[in-house]
Amino acid sequence: MASLISATILSLLLLSNVNAYPKHSFTLELVHRDSPKSPFYNPGETSSQRMRNAVRRSARSTLEFSNDDASTNSPQSVITSNHGEYLMNISIGTPPFPILAIADTGSDLIWTQCNPCKDCYKQKAPLFDPKQSSTYKKFSCSSSHCRALEEASCSTEKDTCSYKISYGDNSYTKGDVAADTLTIGSSRLRPVPLRNVVIGCGHDNTGIFDAAGSGIIGLGGGSTSLVSQLGKSINGKFSYCLVPLTSETRLTSKVNFGTNGFVSGDGVVSTPLVKKDPSTFYFLTLEAISVGSKKIHFAGTIFGTKEGNIVIDSGTTLTLLPSKFYSKLESAVASTIKVERVQDPNRVLSLCYRDTSSFKVPDITVHFKGGDVKLHKVNTFVEVSEDVSCFAFAENEQLTIYGNLAQMNFLVGYDTVSETVSFKRTDCAQM
Repeated sequence: MASLISATILSLLLLSNVNAYPKHSFTLELVHRDSPKSPFYNPGETSSQRMRNAVRRSARSTLEFSNDDASTNSPQSVITSNHGEYLMNISIGTPPFPILAIADTGSDLIWTQCNPCKDCYKQKAPLFDPKQSSTYKKFSCSSSHCRALEEASCSTEKDTCSYKISYGDNSYTKGDVAADTLTIGSSRLRPVPLRNVVIGCGHDNTGIFDAAGSGIIGLGGGSTSLVSQLGKSINGKFSYCLVPLTSETRLTSKVNFGTNGFVSGDGVVSTPLVKKDPSTFYFLTLEAISVGSKKIHFAGTIFGTKEGNIVIDSGTTLTLLPSKFYSKLESAVASTIKVERVQDPNRVLSLCYRDTSSFKVPDITVHFKGGDVKLHKVNTFVEVSEDVSCFAFAENEQLTIYGNLAQMNFLVGYDTVSETVSFKRTDCAQM
């Protein structure tokens, strides 16, 4: 009950800042990690090598339940994939200081590495120096923001509100809780300044962080995420449309906020967004998956309830399912495919085939509560070598996740006010 009261107080405090913002509606560019626009781009890799790397990253890292949150010279926002997640170029402070950070639907607090850095992971880009920003404000121990923030602790010596966030791989970030201006750029190149955004200024950050990145932009459901802090200014709406990794036209995708994020028209399928702790994650209810006419019912639960039994996450490549259910699904898929079955070169995915002209995949439909999402081959099989394709689902006992491969070529909209997630089949490369 105490944590619920704290979260409610913090939400009201953050909304008091957000209500000072004008209404925002903007679209940002999303760039896949392996696109030529990405700092991680390796021109020597083939498309199948890039896909293998994405599968490995997904297999190595999964979301975990916790009470903690798990460069360019322009303020324009660009998102690129890292470890199966996406990165965003934003700017912090006044004057705007550009940073490149993971945009993560599985995290809340926005944080970046800051000077002075007591013990920081190696970062290629310069570190943010809060002393150079005229709009940077640290919170005191007695501030209402500090008292309401779950991750906060206090140094009575300095009367400074601090935070510590730990991740499942033993990485962590520690630093000061503060507020500053966040500047993002729309697809029209018009910078949008967001004032008094609560951030973490990390002075002690250790673990498996990529040197090309400089923190995390939380897009989760918790009160300190960018989405929640924008709140009423975007009417609680955002959406994205992920271009398939095999696209030959372009790898740039889009993320939309405000009215731009509303998903409507023919073919829209909506399912309830289930609120539960931890509020960071976006929970949906999976009822079954069909392979052709064979329907496999899903009895999985999270915290003992079937409502909200799967997390939808743009930062996980594969769709991860409990072993018993996955085994039934794999058997149903395998029974429909007649070409040669082979081993995954990565030894990660268990259902792989020689990808010849006669390789045909079955119709697979995901049955969410309230709506059915029919997947295409790009959502269900991935090319892991020039002549081998593997089933893009895997078993995982920790958490059931609807990954980003299953979401590609869908406009996926989140409405945190009406509490729905919507899917619309879309050619994302044409958006």
